[in-house]
Amino acid sequence: MANDISGNLPISPGPITPGRLQPPAVQPTTEEGGSFKDLLVKSLDQVNAMQQNADTAFQKLATGQTDNVTEVLNAVNKADLAFKLLMQIRNQLVEAYSEVEKMNI
Repeated sequence: MANDISGNLPISPGPITPGRLQPPAVQPTTEEGGSFKDLLVKSLDQVNAMQQNADTAFQKLATGQTDNVTEVLNAVNKADLAFKLLMQIRNQLVEAYSEVEKMNI
């Protein structure tokens, strides 16, 4: 087999068989060895913790326990940004699922 310009062997798709393709029986993992589900659950927990910290900081400001407005605004902004990022990830996952669903028809 001849090498291409980069020195790599060309990629061959292998034999094509009729019928539906079966997904591999492998649990998808992240670089740390956890599953994608575990990564999502951990991210949800972190966003929830940020929301709770922002609520606590705001309550302390409202009740006069603190007068550090900058700290409260930073906590609220961090929680807001994390929530917006989480919503974008959710939207991308829903869109990807819809695309996969269309392919199965």
